[in-house]
Amino acid sequence: MTRLIATLSAIWRLASPYFRSGERRPGRLLLAAVIGIELGTVAITVLVNQWNNRFYTAIQDRSWDSFVSELLYFCGLAAAYIVLSVYQLYLNQWLQIRWRRFMTARYLDHWLEAGNHYRMQLMGDAADNPDQRIAEDIRLFIEKTLDIGIGLLSSMVTLGSFVVILWNLSAHAPLHLFGSAWAIPGYLVWAALIYALLGTFAAHLIGRPLINLNFKQQRFEADFRFDLVRVRENGEQIALLGGDTAERNRLLDRFGAVMGNWYAIMTRQKKLSFFTAGYGQVSTVFPIVVVSPAYFAGAMNLGGLVQTATAFGSVQQSLSFFVTSYRQIAEWRAVIDRLTGFERSIAAGRALAAQPQTIKVEPRTGQSGVEVAALDVHLPSGTPLVVAENLKFGDGDRVLVNGPSGAGKSTLFRAISGAWPFGAGAIAVPADKSVMMLPQRPYLPIGSLIAAVGYPAPPNHFGAADVRAVLEAVGLGALAGRLDEEAHWSSMLSLGEQQRLAIARAILHAPDYLFLDEATASLDEASEAALYRLLHERLPRAAIISIGHRSTLRAFHGRSFVLEREGQGHRIRESVILPATAPAAG
Repeated sequence: MTRLIATLSAIWRLASPYFRSGERRPGRLLLAAVIGIELGTVAITVLVNQWNNRFYTAIQDRSWDSFVSELLYFCGLAAAYIVLSVYQLYLNQWLQIRWRRFMTARYLDHWLEAGNHYRMQLMGDAADNPDQRIAEDIRLFIEKTLDIGIGLLSSMVTLGSFVVILWNLSAHAPLHLFGSAWAIPGYLVWAALIYALLGTFAAHLIGRPLINLNFKQQRFEADFRFDLVRVRENGEQIALLGGDTAERNRLLDRFGAVMGNWYAIMTRQKKLSFFTAGYGQVSTVFPIVVVSPAYFAGAMNLGGLVQTATAFGSVQQSLSFFVTSYRQIAEWRAVIDRLTGFERSIAAGRALAAQPQTIKVEPRTGQSGVEVAALDVHLPSGTPLVVAENLKFGDGDRVLVNGPSGAGKSTLFRAISGAWPFGAGAIAVPADKSVMMLPQRPYLPIGSLIAAVGYPAPPNHFGAADVRAVLEAVGLGALAGRLDEEAHWSSMLSLGEQQRLAIARAILHAPDYLFLDEATASLDEASEAALYRLLHERLPRAAIISIGHRSTLRAFHGRSFVLEREGQGHRIRESVILPATAPAAG
Protein backbone atom coordinates (compact mmCIF):
# COMPACT_ATOMS: atom_id res chain seq x y z
CA MET A 1 0.00 0.00 0.00
CA THR A 2 2.87 2.38 0.79
CA ARG A 3 4.44 1.76 -2.62
CA LEU A 4 1.05 2.21 -4.31
CA ILE A 5 0.51 5.57 -2.60
CA ALA A 6 4.06 6.66 -3.52
CA THR A 7 3.47 5.65 -7.16
CA LEU A 8 0.15 7.51 -7.34
CA SER A 9 1.82 10.56 -5.80
CA ALA A 10 4.60 10.41 -8.40
CA ILE A 11 2.07 10.12 -11.23
CA TRP A 12 0.16 13.15 -9.93
CA ARG A 13 3.39 15.15 -9.56
CA LEU A 14 4.43 14.34 -13.12
CA ALA A 15 1.03 14.76 -14.80
CA SER A 16 -0.67 17.64 -12.96
CA PRO A 17 1.54 20.57 -14.10
CA TYR A 18 0.18 20.34 -17.65
CA PHE A 19 -3.44 20.46 -16.53
CA ARG A 20 -2.69 23.49 -14.32
CA SER A 21 -0.60 25.34 -16.90
CA GLY A 22 -1.54 27.98 -19.45
CA GLU A 23 -2.63 25.13 -21.74
CA ARG A 24 -4.96 23.67 -19.13
CA ARG A 25 -8.17 24.58 -20.99
CA PRO A 26 -7.49 22.68 -24.25
CA GLY A 27 -5.80 19.90 -22.27
CA ARG A 28 -8.78 19.45 -19.96
CA LEU A 29 -11.25 19.63 -22.86
CA LEU A 30 -9.36 16.95 -24.80
CA LEU A 31 -9.09 14.73 -21.73
CA ALA A 32 -12.79 15.19 -20.96
CA ALA A 33 -13.65 14.32 -24.57
CA VAL A 34 -11.54 11.15 -24.48
CA ILE A 35 -13.10 10.10 -21.17
CA GLY A 36 -16.60 10.95 -22.40
CA ILE A 37 -16.12 8.84 -25.51
CA GLU A 38 -14.86 5.96 -23.37
CA LEU A 39 -18.00 6.18 -21.23
CA GLY A 40 -20.03 6.18 -24.44
CA THR A 41 -18.38 2.96 -25.59
CA VAL A 42 -19.15 1.37 -22.21
CA ALA A 43 -22.80 2.41 -22.62
CA ILE A 44 -22.83 0.75 -26.05
CA THR A 45 -21.37 -2.41 -24.48
CA VAL A 46 -24.25 -2.45 -21.97
CA LEU A 47 -26.77 -2.03 -24.80
CA VAL A 48 -25.13 -4.86 -26.74
CA ASN A 49 -25.40 -7.07 -23.66
CA GLN A 50 -29.13 -6.42 -23.49
CA TRP A 51 -29.38 -6.96 -27.25
CA ASN A 52 -27.79 -10.40 -26.86
CA ASN A 53 -30.80 -11.60 -24.86
CA ARG A 54 -33.34 -10.36 -27.41
CA PHE A 55 -31.34 -11.49 -30.46
CA TYR A 56 -30.64 -15.04 -29.34
CA THR A 57 -34.16 -15.41 -27.97
CA ALA A 58 -35.43 -14.45 -31.44
CA ILE A 59 -33.21 -17.16 -32.92
CA GLN A 60 -34.45 -19.72 -30.38
CA ASP A 61 -38.08 -18.74 -31.08
CA ARG A 62 -37.44 -18.68 -34.87
CA SER A 63 -38.99 -15.16 -35.02
CA TRP A 64 -37.88 -13.70 -38.37
CA ASP A 65 -39.27 -10.20 -37.78
CA SER A 66 -37.58 -9.88 -34.39
CA PHE A 67 -34.38 -11.27 -35.88
CA VAL A 68 -34.29 -8.61 -38.65
CA SER A 69 -35.24 -5.82 -36.25
CA GLU A 70 -32.50 -6.74 -33.78
CA LEU A 71 -29.98 -7.06 -36.60
CA LEU A 72 -30.72 -3.52 -37.79
CA TYR A 73 -30.49 -2.29 -34.19
CA PHE A 74 -27.06 -3.91 -33.87
CA CYS A 75 -25.88 -2.21 -37.09
CA GLY A 76 -26.74 1.15 -35.51
CA LEU A 77 -24.81 0.29 -32.35
CA ALA A 78 -21.85 -0.93 -34.39
CA ALA A 79 -21.76 2.27 -36.48
CA ALA A 80 -21.81 4.43 -33.34
CA TYR A 81 -19.06 2.32 -31.78
CA ILE A 82 -16.85 2.70 -34.88
CA VAL A 83 -17.27 6.48 -34.96
CA LEU A 84 -16.52 6.80 -31.25
CA SER A 85 -13.44 4.55 -31.49
CA VAL A 86 -11.97 6.53 -34.39
CA TYR A 87 -12.46 9.90 -32.73
CA GLN A 88 -11.22 8.63 -29.39
CA LEU A 89 -7.92 7.60 -31.02
CA TYR A 90 -7.69 10.94 -32.87
CA LEU A 91 -8.36 13.07 -29.79
CA ASN A 92 -6.11 10.88 -27.65
CA GLN A 93 -3.18 11.39 -30.02
CA TRP A 94 -3.91 15.14 -30.16
CA LEU A 95 -3.80 15.31 -26.38
CA GLN A 96 -0.57 13.26 -26.31
CA ILE A 97 1.39 15.57 -28.61
CA ARG A 98 0.23 18.75 -26.83
CA TRP A 99 1.02 17.26 -23.43
CA ARG A 100 4.39 16.01 -24.68
CA ARG A 101 5.25 19.46 -26.06
CA PHE A 102 4.56 21.01 -22.65
CA MET A 103 6.52 18.41 -20.67
CA THR A 104 9.46 18.51 -23.09
CA ALA A 105 9.70 22.31 -22.87
CA ARG A 106 9.35 22.17 -19.07
CA TYR A 107 12.07 19.56 -18.60
CA LEU A 108 14.39 21.33 -21.04
CA ASP A 109 13.90 24.59 -19.12
CA HIS A 110 14.76 22.97 -15.79
CA TRP A 111 17.62 20.88 -17.18
CA LEU A 112 19.31 23.72 -19.09
CA GLU A 113 18.50 26.48 -16.59
CA ALA A 114 21.61 28.47 -15.64
CA GLY A 115 23.99 25.59 -16.39
CA ASN A 116 22.05 23.10 -14.28
CA HIS A 117 22.87 20.29 -16.72
CA TYR A 118 26.57 20.92 -16.08
CA ARG A 119 26.13 20.89 -12.30
CA MET A 120 24.27 17.59 -12.58
CA GLN A 121 27.26 16.12 -14.41
CA LEU A 122 29.66 17.46 -11.81
CA MET A 123 27.58 15.89 -9.05
CA GLY A 124 27.76 12.50 -10.75
CA ASP A 125 24.25 12.88 -12.21
CA ALA A 126 22.24 10.03 -10.73
CA ALA A 127 19.89 10.45 -13.72
CA ASP A 128 21.75 8.70 -16.53
CA ASN A 129 21.12 9.62 -20.17
CA PRO A 130 18.95 12.75 -19.75
CA ASP A 131 18.53 12.88 -23.54
CA GLN A 132 16.73 9.54 -23.45
CA ARG A 133 14.57 10.59 -20.50
CA ILE A 134 13.42 13.74 -22.28
CA ALA A 135 13.03 12.24 -25.76
CA GLU A 136 11.70 8.77 -24.91
CA ASP A 137 10.49 8.53 -21.32
CA ILE A 138 8.20 11.56 -21.56
CA ARG A 139 6.52 10.07 -24.62
CA LEU A 140 6.11 6.68 -22.94
CA PHE A 141 4.82 8.25 -19.72
CA ILE A 142 2.08 10.22 -21.48
CA GLU A 143 1.13 7.35 -23.78
CA LYS A 144 0.91 4.76 -21.02
CA THR A 145 -0.72 7.11 -18.51
CA LEU A 146 -3.59 7.73 -20.92
CA ASP A 147 -3.86 4.09 -22.01
CA ILE A 148 -3.73 2.63 -18.52
CA GLY A 149 -5.72 5.43 -16.88
CA ILE A 150 -8.55 5.30 -19.41
CA GLY A 151 -8.44 1.50 -19.40
CA LEU A 152 -8.77 1.48 -15.62
CA LEU A 153 -11.65 4.00 -15.73
CA SER A 154 -13.38 1.91 -18.39
CA SER A 155 -12.97 -1.21 -16.27
CA MET A 156 -14.43 0.52 -13.21
CA VAL A 157 -17.44 1.90 -15.11
CA THR A 158 -17.96 -1.43 -16.86
CA LEU A 159 -17.77 -3.20 -13.51
CA GLY A 160 -20.31 -0.84 -11.96
CA SER A 161 -22.68 -1.26 -14.91
CA PHE A 162 -22.52 -5.02 -15.24
CA VAL A 163 -22.40 -5.90 -11.54
CA VAL A 164 -26.00 -4.68 -11.26
CA ILE A 165 -27.02 -6.67 -14.31
CA LEU A 166 -25.20 -9.78 -13.12
CA TRP A 167 -26.62 -9.50 -9.59
CA ASN A 168 -30.17 -9.36 -10.96
CA LEU A 169 -29.48 -12.28 -13.30
CA SER A 170 -28.21 -14.29 -10.31
CA ALA A 171 -31.64 -13.93 -8.72
CA HIS A 172 -33.45 -15.07 -11.90
CA ALA A 173 -31.09 -17.99 -12.47
CA PRO A 174 -30.10 -19.46 -9.08
CA LEU A 175 -27.18 -21.83 -8.77
CA HIS A 176 -28.08 -25.43 -9.62
CA LEU A 177 -25.89 -28.17 -8.15
CA PHE A 178 -26.64 -31.86 -7.75
CA GLY A 179 -30.22 -31.35 -8.87
CA SER A 180 -30.99 -28.64 -6.31
CA ALA A 181 -31.31 -24.85 -6.63
CA TRP A 182 -29.19 -22.80 -4.25
CA ALA A 183 -30.39 -19.22 -3.71
CA ILE A 184 -27.10 -17.41 -3.13
CA PRO A 185 -27.54 -13.64 -3.61
CA GLY A 186 -25.26 -12.41 -6.39
CA TYR A 187 -23.39 -15.71 -6.67
CA LEU A 188 -22.31 -14.87 -10.23
CA VAL A 189 -20.69 -11.65 -8.99
CA TRP A 190 -18.85 -13.49 -6.21
CA ALA A 191 -17.63 -16.13 -8.62
CA ALA A 192 -16.23 -13.48 -10.97
CA LEU A 193 -14.61 -11.63 -8.07
CA ILE A 194 -12.88 -14.72 -6.65
CA TYR A 195 -11.66 -15.75 -10.10
CA ALA A 196 -10.22 -12.27 -10.83
CA LEU A 197 -8.58 -11.90 -7.41
CA LEU A 198 -6.80 -15.23 -7.73
CA GLY A 199 -5.62 -14.27 -11.22
CA THR A 200 -4.42 -10.82 -10.13
CA PHE A 201 -2.46 -12.21 -7.20
CA ALA A 202 -0.78 -14.86 -9.36
CA ALA A 203 0.05 -12.34 -12.11
CA HIS A 204 1.64 -9.99 -9.58
CA LEU A 205 3.84 -12.74 -8.14
CA ILE A 206 4.98 -13.81 -11.61
CA GLY A 207 5.37 -10.39 -13.21
CA ARG A 208 6.71 -8.18 -10.39
CA PRO A 209 10.40 -8.52 -11.46
CA LEU A 210 9.50 -6.98 -14.84
CA ILE A 211 9.38 -3.49 -13.27
CA ASN A 212 13.08 -3.46 -12.42
CA LEU A 213 14.04 -5.33 -15.60
CA ASN A 214 12.27 -2.74 -17.79
CA PHE A 215 13.93 0.08 -15.85
CA LYS A 216 17.37 -1.40 -16.53
CA GLN A 217 16.55 -2.17 -20.16
CA GLN A 218 15.80 1.50 -20.85
CA ARG A 219 19.15 2.46 -19.33
CA PHE A 220 21.16 -0.19 -21.20
CA GLU A 221 19.55 0.77 -24.51
CA ALA A 222 20.30 4.46 -23.90
CA ASP A 223 23.91 3.70 -22.91
CA PHE A 224 24.42 1.72 -26.12
CA ARG A 225 22.95 4.51 -28.29
CA PHE A 226 25.07 7.11 -26.49
CA ASP A 227 28.28 5.17 -27.15
CA LEU A 228 27.37 4.79 -30.83
CA VAL A 229 27.00 8.57 -31.06
CA ARG A 230 30.34 9.02 -29.26
CA VAL A 231 32.09 6.84 -31.84
CA ARG A 232 30.57 8.86 -34.67
CA GLU A 233 31.57 12.17 -33.11
CA ASN A 234 35.14 11.04 -32.35
CA GLY A 235 35.73 9.05 -35.52
CA GLU A 236 38.93 10.88 -36.43
CA GLN A 237 40.65 10.29 -33.09
CA ILE A 238 39.58 6.62 -33.06
CA ALA A 239 40.88 6.09 -36.60
CA LEU A 240 44.20 7.81 -35.90
CA LEU A 241 44.74 5.72 -32.78
CA GLY A 242 43.73 2.52 -34.55
CA GLY A 243 40.99 2.04 -32.00
CA ASP A 244 38.44 0.39 -34.32
CA THR A 245 38.77 -3.05 -32.69
CA ALA A 246 38.74 -1.58 -29.18
CA GLU A 247 35.59 0.41 -29.94
CA ARG A 248 33.94 -2.60 -31.54
CA ASN A 249 34.64 -4.70 -28.46
CA ARG A 250 33.45 -1.93 -26.15
CA LEU A 251 30.22 -1.48 -28.12
CA LEU A 252 29.62 -5.22 -28.12
CA ASP A 253 30.12 -5.20 -24.35
CA ARG A 254 27.48 -2.48 -24.09
CA PHE A 255 25.17 -4.48 -26.33
CA GLY A 256 25.91 -7.56 -24.23
CA ALA A 257 24.26 -5.79 -21.30
CA VAL A 258 21.25 -5.07 -23.53
CA MET A 259 21.06 -8.73 -24.55
CA GLY A 260 21.55 -10.11 -21.05
CA ASN A 261 18.76 -8.00 -19.59
CA TRP A 262 16.56 -8.72 -22.62
CA TYR A 263 16.96 -12.46 -22.04
CA ALA A 264 15.86 -11.92 -18.43
CA ILE A 265 12.80 -10.00 -19.67
CA MET A 266 12.06 -12.76 -22.19
CA THR A 267 12.17 -15.43 -19.48
CA ARG A 268 9.94 -13.47 -17.13
CA GLN A 269 7.50 -12.50 -19.89
CA LYS A 270 7.34 -16.12 -21.03
CA LYS A 271 6.17 -17.14 -17.56
CA LEU A 272 3.70 -14.26 -17.39
CA SER A 273 2.43 -14.98 -20.92
CA PHE A 274 1.87 -18.65 -20.06
CA PHE A 275 -0.29 -17.57 -17.16
CA THR A 276 -2.20 -14.75 -18.88
CA ALA A 277 -2.81 -16.83 -22.03
CA GLY A 278 -4.14 -19.69 -19.94
CA TYR A 279 -6.15 -17.30 -17.81
CA GLY A 280 -7.66 -15.76 -20.95
CA GLN A 281 -8.58 -19.14 -22.45
CA VAL A 282 -10.23 -20.31 -19.25
CA SER A 283 -12.07 -16.97 -19.07
CA THR A 284 -13.73 -17.78 -22.39
CA VAL A 285 -15.58 -20.81 -21.06
CA PHE A 286 -15.65 -20.09 -17.32
CA PRO A 287 -18.84 -17.93 -17.47
CA ILE A 288 -20.63 -20.59 -19.53
CA VAL A 289 -19.58 -23.30 -17.08
CA VAL A 290 -20.88 -21.26 -14.12
CA VAL A 291 -24.24 -20.44 -15.76
CA SER A 292 -24.87 -23.64 -17.73
CA PRO A 293 -26.43 -25.61 -14.82
CA ALA A 294 -29.25 -23.06 -14.63
CA TYR A 295 -29.77 -23.26 -18.41
CA PHE A 296 -29.88 -27.05 -18.51
CA ALA A 297 -32.22 -27.00 -15.54
CA GLY A 298 -34.61 -24.88 -17.65
CA ALA A 299 -34.28 -21.80 -15.45
CA MET A 300 -33.33 -19.60 -18.43
CA ASN A 301 -33.57 -19.56 -22.22
CA LEU A 302 -30.73 -19.28 -24.75
CA GLY A 303 -30.87 -15.48 -24.82
CA GLY A 304 -30.64 -15.30 -21.05
CA LEU A 305 -27.67 -17.69 -21.12
CA VAL A 306 -25.79 -15.56 -23.64
CA GLN A 307 -26.62 -12.32 -21.81
CA THR A 308 -25.56 -13.79 -18.47
CA ALA A 309 -22.34 -15.21 -19.90
CA THR A 310 -21.54 -11.88 -21.57
CA ALA A 311 -22.27 -9.89 -18.41
CA PHE A 312 -20.21 -12.34 -16.36
CA GLY A 313 -17.35 -12.01 -18.86
CA SER A 314 -17.50 -8.21 -18.69
CA VAL A 315 -17.36 -8.22 -14.88
CA GLN A 316 -14.57 -10.78 -14.81
CA GLN A 317 -12.63 -8.86 -17.47
CA SER A 318 -13.00 -5.60 -15.54
CA LEU A 319 -11.83 -7.24 -12.34
CA SER A 320 -8.93 -8.82 -14.25
CA PHE A 321 -7.65 -5.49 -15.59
CA PHE A 322 -4.36 -5.79 -13.71
CA VAL A 323 -3.84 -9.34 -14.99
CA THR A 324 -4.26 -8.47 -18.66
CA SER A 325 -2.34 -5.18 -18.37
CA TYR A 326 0.43 -6.25 -16.01
CA ARG A 327 3.24 -6.14 -18.54
CA GLN A 328 2.21 -2.66 -19.68
CA ILE A 329 1.90 -1.52 -16.04
CA ALA A 330 5.40 -2.84 -15.31
CA GLU A 331 6.82 -0.80 -18.21
CA TRP A 332 4.87 2.25 -16.99
CA ARG A 333 6.28 1.90 -13.48
CA ALA A 334 9.82 1.80 -14.89
CA VAL A 335 9.19 5.00 -16.87
CA ILE A 336 7.74 6.73 -13.79
CA ASP A 337 10.80 5.74 -11.74
CA ARG A 338 13.14 7.11 -14.42
CA LEU A 339 11.33 10.44 -14.71
CA THR A 340 11.09 10.92 -10.94
CA GLY A 341 14.81 10.12 -10.66
CA PHE A 342 15.52 12.72 -13.34
CA GLU A 343 13.43 15.28 -11.46
CA ARG A 344 15.33 14.56 -8.24
CA SER A 345 18.63 15.06 -10.04
CA ILE A 346 17.42 18.34 -11.53
CA ALA A 347 16.24 19.52 -8.12
CA ALA A 348 19.59 18.57 -6.55
CA GLY A 349 21.45 20.61 -9.17
CA ARG A 350 19.21 23.62 -8.56
CA ALA A 351 19.52 23.24 -4.79
CA LEU A 352 23.29 23.17 -5.08
CA ALA A 353 23.31 26.53 -6.85
CA ALA A 354 21.08 27.99 -4.12
CA GLN A 355 23.23 26.87 -1.20
CA PRO A 356 24.87 29.76 0.68
CA GLN A 357 28.28 28.04 0.85
CA THR A 358 28.62 27.77 -2.94
CA ILE A 359 30.29 30.24 -5.28
CA LYS A 360 28.01 33.11 -6.24
CA VAL A 361 28.28 35.38 -9.26
CA GLU A 362 26.63 38.70 -8.38
CA PRO A 363 25.79 41.22 -11.13
CA ARG A 364 26.09 44.72 -9.68
CA THR A 365 24.94 47.99 -11.16
CA GLY A 366 27.73 50.53 -11.43
CA GLN A 367 30.42 47.84 -11.01
CA SER A 368 33.63 48.66 -12.89
CA GLY A 369 35.34 45.38 -13.69
CA VAL A 370 35.18 41.80 -12.46
CA GLU A 371 36.20 41.60 -8.80
CA VAL A 372 37.00 38.64 -6.58
CA ALA A 373 37.39 39.57 -2.91
CA ALA A 374 37.86 36.12 -1.37
CA LEU A 375 37.23 32.97 -3.37
CA ASP A 376 37.85 29.32 -2.48
CA VAL A 377 37.35 26.92 -5.37
CA HIS A 378 36.95 23.24 -4.49
CA LEU A 379 36.57 19.98 -6.35
CA PRO A 380 33.15 18.27 -6.04
CA SER A 381 34.71 16.05 -3.37
CA GLY A 382 35.53 19.14 -1.27
CA THR A 383 39.29 19.07 -1.94
CA PRO A 384 40.70 22.65 -2.11
CA LEU A 385 41.77 23.66 -5.62
CA VAL A 386 42.28 27.44 -6.00
CA VAL A 387 42.34 30.36 -3.57
CA ALA A 388 41.95 33.85 -5.05
CA GLU A 389 41.94 37.12 -3.08
CA ASN A 390 41.68 40.73 -4.21
CA LEU A 391 41.56 39.70 -7.85
CA LYS A 392 40.28 42.26 -10.36
CA PHE A 393 39.96 42.43 -14.13
CA GLY A 394 39.26 46.01 -15.15
CA ASP A 395 37.71 47.42 -18.31
CA GLY A 396 40.11 47.04 -21.24
CA ASP A 397 42.52 44.91 -19.16
CA ARG A 398 44.88 42.46 -20.85
CA VAL A 399 45.64 39.66 -18.37
CA LEU A 400 47.53 36.39 -18.79
CA VAL A 401 46.87 33.54 -16.32
CA ASN A 402 49.29 30.64 -16.20
CA GLY A 403 50.54 27.96 -13.89
CA PRO A 404 51.17 24.21 -13.87
CA SER A 405 48.75 21.85 -15.61
CA GLY A 406 45.97 20.71 -13.30
CA ALA A 407 46.35 23.71 -11.00
CA GLY A 408 42.75 24.80 -11.59
CA LYS A 409 43.07 27.60 -14.14
CA SER A 410 40.14 26.40 -16.26
CA THR A 411 38.07 25.72 -13.14
CA LEU A 412 38.71 29.30 -11.98
CA PHE A 413 37.29 30.55 -15.29
CA ARG A 414 34.28 28.25 -14.85
CA ALA A 415 33.70 29.71 -11.40
CA ILE A 416 33.83 33.25 -12.79
CA SER A 417 31.29 32.29 -15.46
CA GLY A 418 28.95 30.89 -12.80
CA ALA A 419 29.13 27.31 -14.08
CA TRP A 420 31.24 25.93 -11.18
CA PRO A 421 29.41 26.05 -7.83
CA PHE A 422 31.81 24.08 -5.62
CA GLY A 423 33.53 26.31 -3.11
CA ALA A 424 32.73 29.56 -1.36
CA GLY A 425 32.91 33.25 -2.08
CA ALA A 426 31.38 35.79 -4.39
CA ILE A 427 32.38 37.24 -7.74
CA ALA A 428 31.10 40.71 -8.58
CA VAL A 429 30.49 41.43 -12.27
CA PRO A 430 29.11 44.56 -13.95
CA ALA A 431 25.38 44.16 -14.50
CA ASP A 432 25.45 46.14 -17.72
CA LYS A 433 28.46 44.39 -19.31
CA SER A 434 28.68 41.14 -21.27
CA VAL A 435 31.03 38.25 -20.57
CA MET A 436 32.07 35.51 -23.01
CA MET A 437 34.10 32.36 -22.34
CA LEU A 438 36.02 30.59 -25.11
CA PRO A 439 37.11 27.06 -24.10
CA GLN A 440 39.92 25.15 -25.78
CA ARG A 441 37.43 23.04 -27.74
CA PRO A 442 34.60 25.26 -29.03
CA TYR A 443 31.03 24.07 -29.21
CA LEU A 444 29.64 24.13 -32.75
CA PRO A 445 25.96 23.17 -33.04
CA ILE A 446 24.85 20.98 -35.93
CA GLY A 447 23.19 23.20 -38.51
CA SER A 448 24.10 26.00 -40.87
CA LEU A 449 27.56 27.58 -40.70
CA ILE A 450 26.13 31.04 -40.09
CA ALA A 451 24.25 29.68 -37.06
CA ALA A 452 27.42 27.98 -35.77
CA VAL A 453 29.45 31.19 -36.05
CA GLY A 454 26.77 33.32 -34.38
CA TYR A 455 26.00 30.87 -31.55
CA PRO A 456 24.48 31.38 -28.98
CA ALA A 457 22.61 34.16 -30.80
CA PRO A 458 19.61 33.06 -32.89
CA PRO A 459 20.38 32.00 -36.50
CA ASN A 460 20.78 34.94 -38.89
CA HIS A 461 21.15 37.35 -35.95
CA PHE A 462 24.28 38.61 -37.68
CA GLY A 463 24.21 39.69 -41.32
CA ALA A 464 25.76 37.37 -43.89
CA ALA A 465 28.14 40.11 -45.06
CA ASP A 466 29.44 40.68 -41.52
CA VAL A 467 29.94 36.95 -40.98
CA ARG A 468 31.80 36.54 -44.28
CA ALA A 469 34.06 39.50 -43.43
CA VAL A 470 34.97 38.14 -40.00
CA LEU A 471 35.62 34.65 -41.41
CA GLU A 472 38.03 36.21 -43.91
CA ALA A 473 39.71 38.12 -41.07
CA VAL A 474 40.37 35.00 -38.96
CA GLY A 475 41.76 33.02 -41.89
CA LEU A 476 38.67 31.00 -42.81
CA GLY A 477 37.94 32.68 -46.11
CA ALA A 478 37.40 29.30 -47.76
CA LEU A 479 34.25 28.91 -45.67
CA ALA A 480 32.81 32.33 -46.46
CA GLY A 481 30.71 30.98 -49.32
CA ARG A 482 29.21 28.11 -47.29
CA LEU A 483 27.19 30.06 -44.73
CA ASP A 484 23.89 28.31 -45.53
CA GLU A 485 25.39 24.83 -45.66
CA GLU A 486 24.19 22.57 -42.84
CA ALA A 487 26.73 20.11 -41.47
CA HIS A 488 28.32 18.58 -38.38
CA TRP A 489 31.02 21.27 -38.25
CA SER A 490 32.82 19.81 -35.24
CA SER A 491 33.61 16.74 -37.34
CA MET A 492 34.40 18.60 -40.57
CA LEU A 493 36.78 21.24 -39.20
CA SER A 494 40.13 20.68 -37.54
CA LEU A 495 40.53 21.87 -33.96
CA GLY A 496 42.64 24.80 -35.21
CA GLU A 497 39.88 25.81 -37.63
CA GLN A 498 37.31 25.48 -34.86
CA GLN A 499 39.38 27.80 -32.67
CA ARG A 500 39.59 30.34 -35.50
CA LEU A 501 35.82 30.14 -35.84
CA ALA A 502 35.45 30.73 -32.07
CA ILE A 503 37.54 33.90 -32.37
CA ALA A 504 35.24 35.01 -35.20
CA ARG A 505 32.29 34.36 -32.89
CA ALA A 506 33.87 36.53 -30.17
CA ILE A 507 34.47 39.39 -32.62
CA LEU A 508 30.85 39.28 -33.78
CA HIS A 509 29.47 39.29 -30.23
CA ALA A 510 32.01 41.92 -29.06
CA PRO A 511 31.84 41.09 -25.31
CA ASP A 512 33.08 43.54 -22.69
CA TYR A 513 35.03 40.74 -20.98
CA LEU A 514 36.51 37.93 -23.04
CA PHE A 515 38.02 34.91 -21.27
CA LEU A 516 40.14 32.61 -23.46
CA ASP A 517 40.92 29.22 -21.92
CA GLU A 518 43.80 28.12 -24.17
CA ALA A 519 41.44 29.07 -26.98
CA THR A 520 44.30 29.32 -29.52
CA ALA A 521 46.46 26.44 -28.27
CA SER A 522 45.97 24.35 -31.43
CA LEU A 523 47.36 27.08 -33.70
CA ASP A 524 50.99 27.77 -34.52
CA GLU A 525 52.59 30.78 -32.83
CA ALA A 526 52.35 33.02 -35.89
CA SER A 527 48.64 32.30 -36.38
CA GLU A 528 48.01 32.75 -32.66
CA ALA A 529 49.78 36.11 -32.70
CA ALA A 530 47.76 37.20 -35.73
CA LEU A 531 44.49 36.36 -33.99
CA TYR A 532 45.49 38.23 -30.83
CA ARG A 533 46.39 41.29 -32.90
CA LEU A 534 42.98 40.97 -34.56
CA LEU A 535 41.25 40.86 -31.17
CA HIS A 536 43.15 43.94 -30.01
CA GLU A 537 42.13 45.73 -33.20
CA ARG A 538 38.46 44.69 -33.30
CA LEU A 539 37.81 44.73 -29.53
CA PRO A 540 39.92 47.65 -28.29
CA ARG A 541 37.77 48.33 -25.21
CA ALA A 542 37.25 44.72 -24.19
CA ALA A 543 39.08 43.12 -21.28
CA ILE A 544 40.89 40.03 -22.56
CA ILE A 545 41.90 37.44 -19.96
CA SER A 546 43.80 34.45 -21.31
CA ILE A 547 45.03 31.11 -20.04
CA GLY A 548 48.11 30.00 -21.94
CA HIS A 549 51.50 28.36 -21.54
CA ARG A 550 53.41 29.89 -24.47
CA SER A 551 55.88 32.62 -23.58
CA THR A 552 54.91 34.47 -26.79
CA LEU A 553 51.52 35.31 -25.24
CA ARG A 554 53.19 37.58 -22.71
CA ALA A 555 53.62 40.25 -25.39
CA PHE A 556 49.85 40.58 -25.81
CA HIS A 557 49.01 41.15 -22.13
CA GLY A 558 49.81 43.91 -19.71
CA ARG A 559 49.37 41.91 -16.46
CA SER A 560 50.11 38.37 -15.38
CA PHE A 561 48.65 36.08 -12.72
CA VAL A 562 50.31 32.85 -11.68
CA LEU A 563 48.86 29.88 -9.76
CA GLU A 564 51.37 28.64 -7.19
CA ARG A 565 51.19 25.55 -5.01
CA GLU A 566 49.98 26.23 -1.46
CA GLY A 567 48.97 23.34 0.78
CA GLN A 568 46.58 20.98 -1.01
CA GLY A 569 45.62 23.56 -3.62
CA HIS A 570 46.96 26.62 -5.40
CA ARG A 571 46.86 30.35 -4.74
CA ILE A 572 46.66 32.88 -7.55
CA ARG A 573 49.04 35.86 -7.30
CA GLU A 574 49.88 38.72 -9.59
CA SER A 575 53.42 38.48 -10.93
CA VAL A 576 55.60 40.84 -12.95
CA ILE A 577 54.22 43.65 -15.07
CA LEU A 578 54.34 42.70 -18.73
CA PRO A 579 54.86 44.86 -21.81
CA ALA A 580 51.56 46.47 -22.75
CA THR A 581 52.24 46.65 -26.48
CA ALA A 582 52.14 43.64 -28.76
CA PRO A 583 54.84 43.18 -31.41
CA ALA A 584 54.09 44.24 -34.93
CA ALA A 585 53.07 41.72 -37.57
CA GLY A 586 55.92 39.84 -39.22
